[in-house]
Amino acid sequence: MTPSKARAAAELFADLYPGLAGWCRRLVDDDGTAHEIASEAFTRLWAHWSSVTEPRGFVYVTAANLVRDHWRRLDRERKAVRRAGTEAALDGQRRAQAGADSAVPVRMLVQSLPERLRTAVLLYYYADLPVREIALLTKRKEGTIRADLHAAREYLRAGLGERLDHTR
Repeated sequence: MTPSKARAAAELFADLYPGLAGWCRRLVDDDGTAHEIASEAFTRLWAHWSSVTEPRGFVYVTAANLVRDHWRRLDRERKAVRRAGTEAALDGQRRAQAGADSAVPVRMLVQSLPERLRTAVLLYYYADLPVREIALLTKRKEGTIRADLHAAREYLRAGLGERLDHTR
């Protein structure tokens, strides 16, 4: 990498990393994991540096994919714990989650969205990307992105209403 490219990469990192790490933190609810995901997204950007035309979008889409992988891994771990019959560990985990803030149910609902809806939600609401940029990054029409966001909001609204009804 030439000195000017290295300087541009360092400036990009300084500009984007704090926001990306904060975004990841809201999604995974763990500082260490959030920083690992953000760092990995930049590592992957550096590996493709010469071919990436939109670095901001690249790191956010990469981070969204890494967050999805993280959620999947957590889900597999939970299923394994259940199969092993350690209900006591799950009860403790449920109690801890019940004491956590209200973002946990939303995060879990977002995780359960179909991938195309989840990607649109993550990029629009969590990465603050405009619909036009999401359409370019995902190679889909703006109207399709808007429809996906609408469908995701309806799904989340229904899921939140159901969860609120269970707590009464």
